[in-house]
Amino acid sequence: MLSSISPLGERARGARWGLTVTAYLVGSLVGGAVAGTLAAALGSALPASWRDSVAAAVLVAIGVLVGLALDLRARGHGLPSWKRQVDEAWLTRYRGWVYGLGFGLQLGAGVMTIVTSSTVYAVLLLAAWSGQLWVGLLLGLVFGVARGLPILALHGVHSPGDLHRFFARLDRWARPVDRLARGALVLTATVVVASGWS
Repeated sequence: MLSSISPLGERARGARWGLTVTAYLVGSLVGGAVAGTLAAALGSALPASWRDSVAAAVLVAIGVLVGLALDLRARGHGLPSWKRQVDEAWLTRYRGWVYGLGFGLQLGAGVMTIVTSSTVYAVLLLAAWSGQLWVGLLLGLVFGVARGLPILALHGVHSPGDLHRFFARLDRWARPVDRLARGALVLTATVVVASGWS
């Protein structure tokens, strides 16, 4: 999907890359914020005394670590996810800002398309555990920004050669970023358990 919203692709469709990307970033921000806030609202239905308990912290940490194990394809099982992607037909059907906003909303929410990392579920789990709308909103905003910002790396893609070089760099970064995400999940589980004991 990233390659579809490059300056090269937008120029071919007669759209303005800056406008499409701005709409995409706004959509990603809103999608993340809505997902985080909804997760926190669901979590607020649980008694605060339970959410503040050691048992809840341990369950959240276990949930994060189970997600990590699924990321590692433990026993051949992947993450639970549906096989839906953004509709690429939008690229020719709508204006750039419309599909930019629509793609951003779906990808920023994290769970409206294929889930490829348990960090998506970890963010929603943490928002639910907080049970506080402002925490869910903040987590969702940060998540939406993190999901949206990579599109800015395409700013220099103006030819097919640029696109090939971009994806070669992306492939080189895949493993280090994956390790960083796994480390973040382990750190998150550790901090959650530590906070439950304090």
